[in-house]
Amino acid sequence: MTSDLLPEAPADTRPAARRDLRRDLYAAAAAALLFVTAAVVGTVIEHRDGTLFVNWPPLLGDWGPHVGPGTPAAVAVAVAVVAYGPALAARLPWRRLLLAVWGAGTAWTFSLALIDGWQRGIARRLTTRYEYLQVIDDFRDIPATLRHFTEHIVVGASPEHWPPHIAGHPPAATLTFVYLDRIGLGGGAWAGVWCITVGATAALGILVTIRTLADEKLARRAAPFLVPAPAAVWMGTSADGYFAAVAAWAVALLALAVTGHRPRRTGLASGLLFGLTVYLSYGLTLFVVIAAAVLLLGSERIRPLPFALAGFVVVPLVFTALGFFWWEAYDLLVTRYNQGAGGTRPQAYWVWANLACQVLVVGLATAAGLRRTGAVVLRREGTAAFRLGVLVLGALAAMLVADLSGMSKAETERIWLPFALWLLPACAFLPRPRAWLAGQAVLALLVNHLVLTGW
Repeated sequence: MTSDLLPEAPADTRPAARRDLRRDLYAAAAAALLFVTAAVVGTVIEHRDGTLFVNWPPLLGDWGPHVGPGTPAAVAVAVAVVAYGPALAARLPWRRLLLAVWGAGTAWTFSLALIDGWQRGIARRLTTRYEYLQVIDDFRDIPATLRHFTEHIVVGASPEHWPPHIAGHPPAATLTFVYLDRIGLGGGAWAGVWCITVGATAALGILVTIRTLADEKLARRAAPFLVPAPAAVWMGTSADGYFAAVAAWAVALLALAVTGHRPRRTGLASGLLFGLTVYLSYGLTLFVVIAAAVLLLGSERIRPLPFALAGFVVVPLVFTALGFFWWEAYDLLVTRYNQGAGGTRPQAYWVWANLACQVLVVGLATAAGLRRTGAVVLRREGTAAFRLGVLVLGALAAMLVADLSGMSKAETERIWLPFALWLLPACAFLPRPRAWLAGQAVLALLVNHLVLTGW
């Protein structure tokens, strides 16, 4: 493989490089075709039956070309990352690289959100009738609310049922915003800033994991692609971006634990974050697939496990002691899901259209990178590359399980963010990163300027 950062390939490898590039372009074209097909078929179904409940299939959004105060900043960040990202990723000291990725990612997400303006893009996102901030006052007595939380999940079970996002998640999600309110950071603006700022750290957790389990060179090659990813369109502002960060750091700490980096502390901390993860979103229990991949790649799997398990049970024990029962709530959620649009949306369409949504979330570069990832794993091309491939394919497997569950019909551009971010490191296998980075940034800018997204 060649890149802007590596010497030019010898002449005898150039035919193979050109062949690989054609295959990359075919993979990107196939991904684009999948999205176009889902858009056309979805539009026909929605106009004919009205069963998809999205205005711009397969995305939840409306066609609405616009510009905003974030437009110049978004373009500037995109140009800077494409022009200087690969070189800086190769040369910066590791800790400075992490800070640079966090800073650039935060700036990218904020600027994309501000294309819709401060109010629509950030301050009001988490205050709509579907969102967490609608019920802050209902949590004045937290223990009492938790004891009766499940009584308000199903529509009709009580006079006042929870709004969709509160009913659709365990209470740790809502409690995050309750506690922000209690420390003086109440309202939609602070909630939006929290989700964007914390969510941007997910990239750091992913890079730490890659460096720990694969090698630093691959982590550096992946780093620029974690900044201008189209996923940032939905990271700002969505609570799922915050969830993604918690899950990413749980994985990163587990990777450190199973490779002998202070296994007691990192194992315990990883377990605590995994416990919190499954009380932020029911669907994130599928991170067990990614955790299994980390354990498979670890050199010291046994020593940190007792500490990780001890940490993991803390959050469930606390919530159970307070009267919230996870499994009971999930069972009621299935009923609530089928009471709403989820019970009407056709699985035969969404089972593949969900994947089409991800084309816009992870970008065409990731489609090409996944092609190379599959080849690396099948051929076992190098220990570090193989390890990165296993991580990426673990995330893809978790996403596919979520898809087949039937509990992710539509809106996966937001719901699957925690998994989708782990596909982006596949771009580390791509040559000529600047061209692919430019494609990622342009796609994100087009989506955010042409579509008024629902989240």
